[in-house]
Formats: sequence, structure tokens, C-alpha cells
Amino acid sequence: MHDIQKIRENPVNFDNQIAKRGILPVSSSILAIDKEKRILLTNIQDLQNERRKLSEKIGSKKSSTGGKDIDIEGLINKVHAIKESINSYNDQILKIDQKLKNILLTLPNLPDEDVPIGANEDSNTELEDRRFKKIKTKSVKEHFELKGIENLMDFETAAKVSGSRFVFLKGQIAMLERALGQFMLDTHVIENKLVEVSPPIIVNNNSMLGTAQLPKFEEDQFQVVLHNHEKAATENRKWLIPTAEVSLTNMVRDKITEKKELPLRYVALTQCFRAEAGAAGRDTRGMIRQHQFQKVEMVSITEPELSAQEHERMLACAEIILKKLDLPYRVMVLSTGDMGFSARKTFDLEVWLPGQNSYREISSISNCGDFQARRMMARYKFSEKDIRYLHTLNGSGIAVGRAMIAVIENYQTSEGVIVPDALRKYMNDINLIKL
Repeated sequence: MHDIQKIRENPVNFDNQIAKRGILPVSSSILAIDKEKRILLTNIQDLQNERRKLSEKIGSKKSSTGGKDIDIEGLINKVHAIKESINSYNDQILKIDQKLKNILLTLPNLPDEDVPIGANEDSNTELEDRRFKKIKTKSVKEHFELKGIENLMDFETAAKVSGSRFVFLKGQIAMLERALGQFMLDTHVIENKLVEVSPPIIVNNNSMLGTAQLPKFEEDQFQVVLHNHEKAATENRKWLIPTAEVSLTNMVRDKITEKKELPLRYVALTQCFRAEAGAAGRDTRGMIRQHQFQKVEMVSITEPELSAQEHERMLACAEIILKKLDLPYRVMVLSTGDMGFSARKTFDLEVWLPGQNSYREISSISNCGDFQARRMMARYKFSEKDIRYLHTLNGSGIAVGRAMIAVIENYQTSEGVIVPDALRKYMNDINLIKL
């Protein structure tokens, strides 16, 4: 959410920055609503001053006349009328606040100055010095085309049981998925010094609002229907998490954290759920785009002055995973048109999939600045009398399903899939998955 004070101070700059995200100028409508509220607040202040003077006059008359002055009743009636007017103004302010909040909740974060400007992924820029390993360009089959893979990666049965975009993983492919998740967690905890968390995968409405999955992306979420099938009030709705970012980041919601506790660095391996409402017709075959998938998620909570540095650190944490798996990848800086709603700057790690002969995103690592913190009222004590908003960052560390696809396609042989050295201890020393 945006700081209304900054919009007041420099509305032109706000419009210029939001325009980089493809949003038309909006400051004038925001400030018109804000002005309406401030006029009402001034009216309330004037009425409160008048009520105080009348109360003092009533008290003075009671003292001097013993309460027998006939004017006192009229003064008391005026005080009651003022109170009703104040209550009416307060009701109007509540409605204005909600109207203003509804607008601000739909506006994306402002981009950092060094973010490339563009309408879509075509404007993303590569950090060429961060590219790792030469890619394989020989003919390789996609993961779902391998002969015998249907015995271990069963989409047909999953479609019957759950619907499209689900899968049953069996045997050594199921072991590979489990091994990848465990390997990633161990690496992040032992080498990257993140704190492992096992969070809830069902969250409430406020949690989804706090990390900006709502209201903008409601159609892409899975809502939990209560057992009595009654439609829950909006504020009481429950959701399956689209990413552990939601659970982990909301750990600091409505809290004031001590500065000495920062940074907070968390990691979790969870199931994630996305309706993929905006992806109709894309990646309909295979495991690239599923409704349910496993992901290792990193979240950092830090003070503003250190968030850019923390962003680079999180990128390095995710890169370690791909380097240990010896998978080719590149690092992209997303343009203003391709960044996520909450992000002010995003690095994407794209892994090479030889079956598709292309790089595909396997991790997005975003610095959200104070955008989510303002929605969550997540703050820290800068000093005894100075409370400030935190900065929040999140990133995949990494997507397990896509990592498995990358392993299958990059380690593919005529006999099966070679198990990367980093995973063998997690797979009972199996070095080849035979198909």
C-alpha cells in the first residue's frame, strides 16, 4: 500500500512512477478523496473546540447558580447536537477511508529507479555476468515425452481424481521430488543460515490482503469452503496459500519488531496452490504449470537501509541451489511491465530446459520495500520514540517441480535420468532413474 503523505507531497512524481507500471494518472482522484476527509476532520476539530467551550460555560454556570440557571438546559442541548454532528462526520470519514483504501489496494508498488521500463517480458534485461554453465543444444525430449515416464508421472489418473493440471508422482520420480525439497532446505539452513519454518498452508483474508494476493488476484486463488457450506463473510474467508510467502511474511503482521532482531530470514517447503486463471492454454502438458506444486520459499524481513543488500543476498542463496545441481541458468532483471504487483524490483532465475530449447523461470526474488508492511502494519522500533515500517523480501529457493523438470531434461540419457551428485545421498545412493 502507498504512503498517502508522499502522494500529497509530490503527486506528479507518484503519477510518473505509477505510469511505469502501465497505470493512468490517479493522484488527483486520490487527493480529492483525501481532501474531503481532511475537511471533515477540520469540521470535527472545530466542533470539539466549540463543545469544550460550551462544557466549560455549563460548568461555570452550575458553579455560580447551583445549577438553577435556565440557560443551562439550552447549552446542554447544544452539546448533544454537536456530539451527534461529530458522530455523523465520523461515520462519513469511515466510508471515505474505505473508499480510499479500496483504491490504494488496487495500485501496484512503485518501481526502483534502476528497473528497466517496458510493457512485458520482452523488456527484461539479463545480468550476463551471472549466467552459469553452457547450455545443451542437442535434441532432448521434454520431461513428459520420455518413454516410460508415464509409469512414474501419471497425469491421466490425476485428471480423473482431481482434474486437469494435477499429477501423481510415483516411485523414483516421487523420491526425486522429495530429495530436491530436502536438499534445498538443508542448503538454505546449513549454508545460507535461514531459519526453517513449517507454516500453515491455510490462511485468512487479512493474510492474503497483507501480501497483496487480494483483492487484485482473487480469481487466481483457491478458497476453502467451510464445512457448513455457508458463504463466509468476506473478512472470515480462508484460502490455500499460493506461496509460503503469505504465511511467512504475515508472521510480522500487526507487530513492532525490535531492531536488534533484524534481519529475520525464513525458509519453508510447502505445497502451493494456484488456479492459473490467467494461463489458459499455456503449458497444458507436463508439470510446468500445475494447480498444486511444491516450492521452497525464502522470506526476509529487514530495515529499509539494508533491503537492497538483502535482495542481492537472497539471489545468491537461490543461485547456490542451481549451481550445486549443476544446472545452466541465467539471471534476469524484470521490467516494470513484468514485475509482480508487490515488487519494487525483481530478479528472475531462469533455468535451461533443453526439451523446450529455452530458459524458463524457476525463481523470482523480489524486494517489496515497505509496500506489504504498510498493508500489514508491520513495523520495527528504530529508536525508543521512532517506529518505522519494515521492508519485506521474498523469493523461491526454488520451485521443486520445475527443478525436477530441469534435472530430468538436463540429465537425460538413453537409459534414464542421471541423479545429480548433490541429490544422491537423499535417494539411497541411486545414481540412475531407469525409465
